[in-house]
Amino acid sequence: MKLVKMSLAAAMLMGASAYAIDNVKASGTASLFYHTQDDSDYMSTNTPDMFSKEASAADFALSLGVTADLTTGVSAGVTAYAVSTLGVEGSLVNGVWSGAHGVSDNANSGFLGGQGGLTNGVEVDDAYWVGEAWVAGTAGKTTAKLGRMALDTPLAFTETWGITPNTFEAAVVMNQDIPDTTLVGAFVGKYNGGNAVTDGVENTVSVTPAGAAALGLPVGTTSVSLGNMGMGIVGVGGKFHNFYNSGAFALAAVNNSWKPLTVQGWYYELPSVADAYWLQADLNIEGVLAGVQYTSIDASEALGAGTQDDKAYALMVGYALKDVATFKLAYSEVDDQGGLGSVNNLATSTGQSKLYTELWWAFAAGNTGTETYALTAEGTAGGVDLFAGYYNAETDPFGGLLDTTEVTEFVVTAGKDFGPLNATLAVIYDEFDQNAVWAAGQTQDSTIVQAYLTYNF
Repeated sequence: MKLVKMSLAAAMLMGASAYAIDNVKASGTASLFYHTQDDSDYMSTNTPDMFSKEASAADFALSLGVTADLTTGVSAGVTAYAVSTLGVEGSLVNGVWSGAHGVSDNANSGFLGGQGGLTNGVEVDDAYWVGEAWVAGTAGKTTAKLGRMALDTPLAFTETWGITPNTFEAAVVMNQDIPDTTLVGAFVGKYNGGNAVTDGVENTVSVTPAGAAALGLPVGTTSVSLGNMGMGIVGVGGKFHNFYNSGAFALAAVNNSWKPLTVQGWYYELPSVADAYWLQADLNIEGVLAGVQYTSIDASEALGAGTQDDKAYALMVGYALKDVATFKLAYSEVDDQGGLGSVNNLATSTGQSKLYTELWWAFAAGNTGTETYALTAEGTAGGVDLFAGYYNAETDPFGGLLDTTEVTEFVVTAGKDFGPLNATLAVIYDEFDQNAVWAAGQTQDSTIVQAYLTYNF
């Protein structure tokens, strides 16, 4: 599955249970992801065919993790990641999944050679980094975790749909002295999520004077940035950068006093950037599901007085038919004015949000002025995990002063475990519409096929 869904409380408590691991435990995954698509572009006569290299992307990834008890109540963990194309770029595919790849000149490579005035071909470099390296300690009902780690909070979270996840350098404290309540305090100092501002300067290759002129670059330019090569979850090289200006503080309370209902509230402060809060309640009574979300982000401190808050709410109803399927219907609306332009993840450049309505692939639900409907069903039949979704997101920002855009998405996935190997196939159809005049090359609709192979060991 592209997006692994779990309760925010459960995700946070994964760290709290780490100290219970006996002695040393090693684990890992080896993954192969493949993507191909067939676009319908406006006035296009040379749209690549599905399964051609021009229309496809692939990547290989390896993760290795070790956790261990250091002493009573104290544990530690380390996870390293590696991504590689294994050299298939330019022959089987012209794209990659991971944004962690860098690029460099290679006269012997035909990949992107001769395009945009590049002096030589370009090769996609492998990347290796340590994504997690943490120490956790527990005293009574209080657990503290420090270091590099995955986080799952509403406005800053680890995205799991890509071939490798983004992570954070943070300090998290959780307390459960109050019955049925988890209190959370966190400071996020750095992150390695994809960010074009910091990553683009690292993906530079040589450019000829004629190529610089063709690209509209100043006379004397000898190199050009190709930006982030992949799908934006992890930045180039997996490098960690400061989380906005001075990091972020987060406080939360998650309550489950009445067992069918989980209520949570989150407050964020990004010094000199923004303040934000997120409120959420989820109900599950004998399979009947309901949920409500509300968030507001005030960025006026950074953007000036009069800046409108980014606000959104979402509603969800559903029914879980035991051992058969779970059905959900959701609706969300983001105010048509807001300083940041979205209520999406602050830690990546993909545009994913935590709203119930978030699209499976063409993330759009969290954008300013967007109204979204989502209908999903998932279950298991014959040992195969099945999912189907329909989404419609219409964006009309700034009170109709800007152009309206709309995306309708249909998706079906099927996955099955073969021992430690999981194989999943996804078929996605996205249809785009707008009230503006179509420009040449704009995508009107796209059919996408993806294959995921993941071996767990």
